[in-house]
Amino acid sequence: MGVRVRSKPALEMQGGGLWYHALMGDALARRLKQRRFDSPVQEALLNILVAADHIRRAMSQACEAHGITGPQYNVLRILRGAHPEGHSRCSIAERMIEQAPDVTRLLDRLESQGLVARDRSAADKRQSIARITATGLDLLARMEPVVQEFHAAFAQRLSPEEFQELSRLCEALYGDD
Repeated sequence: MGVRVRSKPALEMQGGGLWYHALMGDALARRLKQRRFDSPVQEALLNILVAADHIRRAMSQACEAHGITGPQYNVLRILRGAHPEGHSRCSIAERMIEQAPDVTRLLDRLESQGLVARDRSAADKRQSIARITATGLDLLARMEPVVQEFHAAFAQRLSPEEFQELSRLCEALYGDD
């Protein structure tokens, strides 16, 4: 992997500003074609964004091979967890990994593909409940080997303990929001 680690961060003045030279590896610098960052905070946040984009693109490719998008997969995953009761649109929106601006449109597309069915709530006729269909469950079952392969590919990059630490650190950034 060839990660170069410096013992101390390097700060330098250039062009009237103070620049921070990264402590960690060169992957971010190569990816962004940038050697200096304003601070360790900027470097870390950029690393998170680049990593998230890398993961999102890989998952999108897996989903597209099955005729759905990443957000649609997320909705199906949520509804599978609530099967057979289903969820309201607002409840789905609260559970989304990435907040989608228009869950109704996602549900419309999934319904047109026969993956989701919607009907009115017995308790509140103004509210509709979305449920995953047998076709939707079948699609997720067919996708399961691909999703497991996706997870396995990332599992090779860090140890279980490192993944636990990564989760802890990420939760420290967004927790209690």
